[in-house]
Order: sequence, then structure tokens, then C-alpha cells
Amino acid sequence: MAAAAAAAAAAAATAFSRGRRSPPRTRAAAVSPRAEVPGRRGGGVTAVPRRNVLSTMISTSAVLLLGPKQITLAETTGGAFREYIDTFDGYTFLYPKSWIQVRGAGADIFFRDPFVLDENMSVEISSPSSSKYTSVEDLGPPEKAAEKVLKQYLTEFMSTRLGVRRESNILSASSKVADDGRLYYEVEVNIKSYASNNELAVMPQDRVQSLEWDRRYLSVLGVENKRLYELRLQTPEQVFMEEEDDLRRVMDSFRVIETV
Repeated sequence: MAAAAAAAAAAAATAFSRGRRSPPRTRAAAVSPRAEVPGRRGGGVTAVPRRNVLSTMISTSAVLLLGPKQITLAETTGGAFREYIDTFDGYTFLYPKSWIQVRGAGADIFFRDPFVLDENMSVEISSPSSSKYTSVEDLGPPEKAAEKVLKQYLTEFMSTRLGVRRESNILSASSKVADDGRLYYEVEVNIKSYASNNELAVMPQDRVQSLEWDRRYLSVLGVENKRLYELRLQTPEQVFMEEEDDLRRVMDSFRVIETV
């Protein structure tokens, strides 16, 4: 009897073991655009917005692949600037860390200060089909290149409004050989715009023009890959006086690079 009872107990245990479900395996956490941190109500987690995650990711360095175009963003010493490297089109520069990229601005790349909208920077590249550059000296001496730069700015700012007047001056035009051995031109111009709020007034004294904006424009010109590259910086004149050191660091950092 005892042996029969033991055999029955063993058979029951075996049947229970076979019919019992094993505990589910813990699934590895999926990669998600949202990071999670402790603190959510009910003992769960709180989601962090994607923009905060991305900001953290690129604060040190990042490589972005956009089709055939590779963009590298890297943090610089001190954390005040980031380095932008475009190996597809062939140029690199530093830009203030707080500035944001604006798409659809017409330039190859465009950044601006999110608080001072008139302060921005862009890179323009000539079409390889329109002309073949061998050196920035193809533009003539720096003074001649400065005249072309100023003329281009005035053409872009041409206005059909009545009572608008522009004053412009070339402040400096110079050349330098950078640490990459290439020759660059640097151009600085000032443009002021005056306008009247009552241009259709009958009496001349009621059509007085007043200053509506006063800006500094900084350009760095270089040639590589048979193309002309121009780094453009625009800033209100008053802001330039406060941020000149940073803006000149951006100018000094601009380099053209050979594409593969």
C-alpha cells in the first residue's frame, strides 16, 4: 500500500510539472526615440521628450547620414560651439551651440540665433556647371571681391516699397592663408536701411525717412572642388559689438575640404 501511494504521488508530481507553464522570459528593451526615467505616478516611468534625448546625443558628437550626404556635429572644447562638417559638399565651420538649423532657407546650410532672428549664418556654394574655380583669386584682389559681395547683398535686399533707401559701406577686405594651406578672402560690409512710414504724404516734412535696420555682414570666401564657397554671417550692428569675438571665431573656423 505504501509503495502504491508513493508511486501515485510521483506520477501526480510529474503531471503537474509537465502541465505547468514556465515563467515568461523578460524581453529586451526596444530602442526608442523616447528615454525613460523613474518618477511616473504608480511606480512607473516618465517619458522624456525626443528633442531632449537628441540634444543629449549630439552634445558630444554625432554623425548624420542623409542619403549620400554625411554631416558630422561635434562638441568643441569649452562647450560654446559645435563643429559642422559636410564631407559631401566639402566644408566645415564652428557655430554657436545655442543656434538652431533652419531648413528651406535656400542656402546649402542655414543656422540662426533663436532669440535674435536677424543674427544668422549660411553657406553658399557655386554651381559646378556655371563656372570652374581654381582659386579664390579668380575673383580678383580682395577689394574687387568685396565689391561683388556687396553688390550681391544689395541685389538680394532690393525692395519695391516706396520710400526705402539703403546706405552701404565696405568696412574691410583682406586675404589670409589658413592652417590648411588654402587662400581665403574675408569681407566685412555694413548696410543701413531707411524707410518712411508716410511716403504718400503731400508735404515733404511728412515723408521723413528713419533708420529701420543697421546690420553687419561678414563673408569668408574659399575655393575647392572647382567651386566657390561663401560663409555668410549677418548680425545687427549693435549685437556685433557685443558678440564680435564669437563671430570672428566662426569666421576663422571656416574651411573648404576636398570631396571624394
